[in-house]
Amino acid sequence: MVLMENEFSKNYVILKPENANLLDLFLFLLPFGLRKKKFIDCPYGKEDYFTNFADRWLIFVSMLLQFILALIATPLAKLDAFLLKLFNFISFNGGLLGILSKILRGKGFVKIKEDSSEYTSVVGFADWRRDLDSSIKSEKSFRYYSALTVMATKISYESKPFVQSVVNDRWKMKLLGYFNFWNDFQGKATTQAFTFENTAIDPNVVIVAFRGTSPLDAYDWQVDVDLSWYEIEGVGRIHSGFMKALGLQKATGWPKELPKTQTHEFAYYTLRKQLRDIAKANEKARFIFTGHSLGGALATLFVTVLSLHDESTILEKLDSVYTYGQPRVGDQQFAKFMVNCVQKYGFKYHRYVYSYDLVPRVPSDAVLFKYKHFGRCVYFNSLYKGRIVKEQPNRNYFSLLWVIPKYLSAWWELIRSFIIPFVKGFDYYESLLMKGARLVGLLIPGLSAHFPLNYVNVTRSGKLNVPDEVEDPFLGYEIEDDF
Repeated sequence: MVLMENEFSKNYVILKPENANLLDLFLFLLPFGLRKKKFIDCPYGKEDYFTNFADRWLIFVSMLLQFILALIATPLAKLDAFLLKLFNFISFNGGLLGILSKILRGKGFVKIKEDSSEYTSVVGFADWRRDLDSSIKSEKSFRYYSALTVMATKISYESKPFVQSVVNDRWKMKLLGYFNFWNDFQGKATTQAFTFENTAIDPNVVIVAFRGTSPLDAYDWQVDVDLSWYEIEGVGRIHSGFMKALGLQKATGWPKELPKTQTHEFAYYTLRKQLRDIAKANEKARFIFTGHSLGGALATLFVTVLSLHDESTILEKLDSVYTYGQPRVGDQQFAKFMVNCVQKYGFKYHRYVYSYDLVPRVPSDAVLFKYKHFGRCVYFNSLYKGRIVKEQPNRNYFSLLWVIPKYLSAWWELIRSFIIPFVKGFDYYESLLMKGARLVGLLIPGLSAHFPLNYVNVTRSGKLNVPDEVEDPFLGYEIEDDF
């Protein structure tokens, strides 16, 4: 028997921009226009999903953004490759002064080695820091693990030699695994993660770090702006792109086990096996999941599927989840499922949001799609002053009420990039590449605010105001006031 794609879910809305053109989209917006065509896949009889104009408008915007990203995907990839070669060439040859010295002395240039621990990504050149902040005490605290996990999410964009060098040599910890996972729907390995043991202060703690959205990868951004979802029975509606990245199977969804004939490594199943083995070998083992951007969504969804499969051996040892600039993952039912999971297994969930970062404000929480965050938000403004809130200000990126504040904040961040090293010290110096991102942020406010550098800064120098009590119908844990 041949299983059809999407058969694992009885309810879903899948957008297929590759099957549409601009005329189709404009006709779809009209009250008497198309309601369902080849560019939207949903179960038979569910076409009434699209009778509401607000729903059609959101679909139109999502599809249009995906069109634009598809058009610029190749130029962005070429720009990414060019910047990688350029900045690594400069770095391998001792900087601009080193290159000038070699030219004056007639010496040859050092060749770029992609398998070198010094080969760095665009994210790495935007924020050159690799060491942990020595001013933060190495102890089992919220602040320490915030500072450690955010650095882990930052280096998750790097190659295995880079990650291995930083974790083992600089942090004095132990890299357990570095992975490139298969995406069954894209037909290639596009999900990265690594695991390491905190041998520096507690070898029982194992951290799983998922890589996020690459700044110049249009396909990663397409996943973020796509509104498609699948409904998983007993869990809720979940963003399809995030599930696909974690290891969703085309025909069977989330089977408890994969067939032995499966040759590819999928994020969920491979990481679950590693954590199962660690949990069985060490009764005192404790796990922490983390990720920035898309990686934060994957860290959250990893918990979801573990709970769906009743993986109590792992979940009972889960200490906490730290996410940075995480997009919304599912709907209200999903949020309640996750809250119940947090309360059942007693782990802590810390969702960091910096200022007007655009990614935590997508996908939309309106009408048909109703994507929702859950739990408390650790929110920091552009002055690095933090507070615990139910939801970050300006819930939706496209809200007209927040246009002026977003642009003012973007201008302030550009100005701050020049003055912050004089105020905070050289550790906060922003590279020319990061300053360039700040300039782009003047056109697309919230874009440069999404860079990991901002989250590293708030965990190092941010001041977090923790109230005695925060009303929250969903979550019942407190955060230590140690910032």
